[in-house]
Amino acid sequence: MTGGFSHITNNQFCFQSGKQGITTGHRQSRSLFLIFYFLFFILLLSACASIGSPDGGPYDETPPKVLYAMPANQAVNADKQKMSIFFDEYIKIENASEKVVVSPPQKEMPNVRAVGKHISIELFDTLLPNTTYTIDFSDAIVDNNEGNPMGNYTYSFSTGDVIDTMEVSGYVLNAADLEPLKGVLVGLYEENADGLVPDSLFRTRAFDRVSRTNGSGRFVIRGVAPGRRYRAFALKDMDNDFRFSQKSELLGWDTTLFSASCGPDIRLDTIWADSTHYDSIQPVHYTHFYPDDIVIRAFVEEGQDRHLLKTQRDIPEKFTVFFTAPADSLPRINGINFEGDGGFIVEPSAKGDTITYWITDTAIAYNDTLIFDFTYLDTDTLHQLVWKTDSALELVPKTTRAKQLQELAKKTEEWEKEQKKKQKKVKNLQPEENPYLITYLSMSCKPSGGVDPFQKPRLTFSEPVSLPDSSAVHFRMKVDTLWTDVPFELTTVEGAPCDFQLSVEWELGQQYSLEIDSAAVRGALGHTNQPLKQDFRVRKEEEYGALFIHALLPDTGVVVQLLNGSDKPVRTERADPTGRADFFYLKPGDYYLRCFVDRNGDGVWTTGEFDSANSAEEVFYFPKPMTVKAQWEIDQQWDVRGIAVMKQKPKKITKQKPDKEKKTKDRNKERDAAMKRQNKGKR
Repeated sequence: MTGGFSHITNNQFCFQSGKQGITTGHRQSRSLFLIFYFLFFILLLSACASIGSPDGGPYDETPPKVLYAMPANQAVNADKQKMSIFFDEYIKIENASEKVVVSPPQKEMPNVRAVGKHISIELFDTLLPNTTYTIDFSDAIVDNNEGNPMGNYTYSFSTGDVIDTMEVSGYVLNAADLEPLKGVLVGLYEENADGLVPDSLFRTRAFDRVSRTNGSGRFVIRGVAPGRRYRAFALKDMDNDFRFSQKSELLGWDTTLFSASCGPDIRLDTIWADSTHYDSIQPVHYTHFYPDDIVIRAFVEEGQDRHLLKTQRDIPEKFTVFFTAPADSLPRINGINFEGDGGFIVEPSAKGDTITYWITDTAIAYNDTLIFDFTYLDTDTLHQLVWKTDSALELVPKTTRAKQLQELAKKTEEWEKEQKKKQKKVKNLQPEENPYLITYLSMSCKPSGGVDPFQKPRLTFSEPVSLPDSSAVHFRMKVDTLWTDVPFELTTVEGAPCDFQLSVEWELGQQYSLEIDSAAVRGALGHTNQPLKQDFRVRKEEEYGALFIHALLPDTGVVVQLLNGSDKPVRTERADPTGRADFFYLKPGDYYLRCFVDRNGDGVWTTGEFDSANSAEEVFYFPKPMTVKAQWEIDQQWDVRGIAVMKQKPKKITKQKPDKEKKTKDRNKERDAAMKRQNKGKR
């Protein structure tokens, strides 16, 4: 045997040589990979070390552009229910459910989605013949990477030979306070063969054309046919049927019939040199569509469906029932584990949709479970109020009487320990009364401290109370240094068993004091008061101003309201037949003005009703605040209809703010500034 391969065949030798060659090649490849990986790692570290350097060049600030659509935008004789819109870059649709509106409205929700560089649209309802369809995207289309907005965009096509391109626009405002209403549907109905648009259509048929309001309450309805007449209706659609079908739906309507038209117009656009200086003002020619000033005052009807919402019993001594709407008649209680109606004291809320029952009989109150039949007015399937009984209703307090006693015992034990510690430290210490054995009535007063001559303070106790004996209540005015008794009247408040009202003929600049003797006021739960004292000060005449309003309004029965910065009334006066309303004794400050035409003469704003064709009582705002100064009198003429309604309410007290305009992010300026700072640092 010579050599190491004497026993190896040719095939075996070829195989082993090949294997060795493969191994050698693998090692070389692995070495090259390691070298490449090392160089890549060095480059990565270098990039991380210079984080402020440009990362791939300028940012994309170009909004998406439509390349083409299938079928084409504004195509006629279209018969496909699937459409596609193609763009020059990847896009997405923001808030599609809120912003994308298909008109005519679709019974089955359309499928509108962004897929890469195109938008896919699929309509499931059968296409109507000779009808213009519009898919309004508003400003929802942005590019996928930087979010650059495309701007308002509408795609349209027609199933007939002609496409309708007219537009109408306007505003939807809350009838009660002229707040712009966002997200409200506005629809059109076309006149019938008799040249009418009956109100009944609003209940029986979906809109012919539809749009949705933005943050300014503004709507634009596109695809309107020229030469035809329409009426506009507003709806907060609760069940997506595009018609008024529920009392809980906010609604409104315009009574006029109008036709869509257009004409050439010019607007002035400001060209800005930078954020604070403008370069020039350029005239821009455009097509103006009419009408563009439709105003719909929307409201919710009275008489909402009434149902028992919930019951609540926090403590043994009272429980509260909550309804979805008020009713003229109070519920009836028939006890099962107690007799009759329990003799409860009933306290309805101001709106009448919440009722609190105070349990004055401790034998009933300390029963852990109250069981009774509860009969109340409820709305049936025909939307009529009928009596309904919930049998064997059970109420258990969150804090039972046993738990109350446990907490009382614990607090008493802790208090007694503290008393023993004090007695060890101080000899002959007078024993104190256990504060936990007696619960006193608490009282609050509004207004307290400073009062105005026309105000009647209201005293509210922690439980229903009875009027105290007049000899135990003292009301005095400070004359020089002496306190002198003056006439007053303390009366109960209807529907508020916990409240008293104080009536006094106040004198300007004087100080007063109300004192109630200990145990003079007794609550329904057996508690009494500690000595109570409340001081009042009437401001001096020179601390006030006055405002005299002359409302130029042909309607009679105008009620004028002074509002604070939260749009809440602080004073209300009925104008005389000439439209004059006087406000004396006003504290200095900014006030806002609102008035309404009180058609029914009840002194409060009244909502509308669709079936009787009664719109809500008209409301108007003075367009700027009135600044009242001490010792000043302001005489203000107010042409109530002199300014368009949608421009009346001051922005400062308008809660619904306009949608923020989408703008391209100016990131390249930031990038250029960063590069300059970096280059300056290298020098």
